[in-house]
Amino acid sequence: MRTRPLHDRLYDVAALTARVGVGIVFLAHGWQKIQVGIIATSRSFAQMDVPAPTAAAIYATFTELLGGLALIAGLGLPIAGALLFADMAGALVFVHAGNGLFLVDQGTGTARGGFELVLALGAASLLFAAGGGGRISLDHRLFSRRRAAPGPVDAPQPPPPEPEPAPPPRDEPQPPETRGKRPPAKGRSKKQPDAPDAEPAPGGEPAARPRPASEIIEGTGPDDVFVAGRRKPRDDPGA
Repeated sequence: MRTRPLHDRLYDVAALTARVGVGIVFLAHGWQKIQVGIIATSRSFAQMDVPAPTAAAIYATFTELLGGLALIAGLGLPIAGALLFADMAGALVFVHAGNGLFLVDQGTGTARGGFELVLALGAASLLFAAGGGGRISLDHRLFSRRRAAPGPVDAPQPPPPEPEPAPPPRDEPQPPETRGKRPPAKGRSKKQPDAPDAEPAPGGEPAARPRPASEIIEGTGPDDVFVAGRRKPRDDPGA
């Protein structure tokens, strides 16, 4: 189990102490209004020119009573803190703003009804509404596990697979340099081997060897020399 830091635990204890102290003050004021009665409280509000005194008396009585209990128990702190802050803001604006800061006059010792108390209580209520109530509370007991357990949508998704590295590029064969060279003719290879004297015919028989001119032209022999298609004997002095 993970141990929380010391300063976090000290803050939780301090927040619990502040909630209990502020909650007792609100609870006492709410209980006082219950003892006096809602009607008497509404008449007192009417004398102080509070708008809608009956509704204001009902709101202030039950908000302070139930809100004080909520602060002590740490239950519904955002709602209870917001309602108590609105209660103190109304008391500051409609009742205590014109009486100065102090509750009691230092010179005479008479009550002045200043706004120091409602200011401090309203600021503390706003802090509790904003989530400053600490972990030692019923809210943390009831809702922390529900918030910690992720639902099917909030469940952590596995990280996407890393892309496979691309294969290294292959060295493509470069064409030979053809500058200054004549490309080979179509249908012929660049270099042809010497043809044999006689190639076999398609039927398997060897092809006929080409006949010399002496065998084709009658009256000539192998020693005759042909110039421009005419026979010229070798013993001819002009040969």
